Amino acid sequence: MLTEAGADVTTFSSKDYNLTSQTEVARMYREQRPEMVIHLAAHVGGIGANRDHPGSFFYDNAIMGIELMEQARQTGVHKFVQVGTVCAYPKFAPIPFSEDDLWNGYPEETNAPYGLAKKMLLVQAQAYRQEYGLNAIYLIPVNLYGPGDNADPRSSHVIPALIRKCIEAKQAGAEVVEVWGTGTPTREFLYVDDAARGIMLAAERYDKADPVNLGSSKEISIRDLVTLIADLTGFEGKIQFDPTKPDGQPRRKLNVERAQREFDFTSETPFEVGLRHTIDWFKKATAESSVA
Repeated sequence: MLTEAGADVTTFSSKDYNLTSQTEVARMYREQRPEMVIHLAAHVGGIGANRDHPGSFFYDNAIMGIELMEQARQTGVHKFVQVGTVCAYPKFAPIPFSEDDLWNGYPEETNAPYGLAKKMLLVQAQAYRQEYGLNAIYLIPVNLYGPGDNADPRSSHVIPALIRKCIEAKQAGAEVVEVWGTGTPTREFLYVDDAARGIMLAAERYDKADPVNLGSSKEISIRDLVTLIADLTGFEGKIQFDPTKPDGQPRRKLNVERAQREFDFTSETPFEVGLRHTIDWFKKATAESSVA
């Protein structure tokens, strides 16, 4: 989207630069010489991955953001766009989550190290704006999904994990798909194209210190989500919930009025349409990998 808008865009992977290394971050700035940085890099995963790796999730995400923002201000970057996480919100924040409630409680325990590491980057962005005049903005996307997602069962988020489970169960003729938790928690999801458009609009039009939610403000229970994915993938067996596994945050739904007011962003992709696109992508990617 940025390229189509006329920007000269450079992206890279961890194979090119280790963003947890001060030396490597400095090398990135010397070689790339960016006018604007949109910081999307993260060490991220679902509930299981967060529970298994709280230390590395905290360190990697905190240090990447800290170093990238510090050296952005040293090298005179025009604008720094920090993408945070809905995991930064308190576990029992009032529904819908408003940016003003961000500090009114501790995050849900299973993803608190990740969420707090990301939230510290909001503090840094506001402090650097105050002391150094760095134009740093902070965006809080809700759970994202769409083609290109991570479907590795060891680290994936809920939608790709459920798509994979249902498709593989159907192919194997399995009668049961097991799902973590009770099925009662709710989640809000934002399709990847909408998320990209929201980030681009904010990068272009938003220049304030206050954090901004990016979401659809539409809520669905995990139970209803599994039922919908099973229907769209053609899995006709039983859905079995495992209440011994963690549910994560009880509810997630964002107040998205600030994004609409400040830079005219609203999500456009109907949830079922986005799910169909994601399922089609997964089927195609799986077929191609099996041929390879």
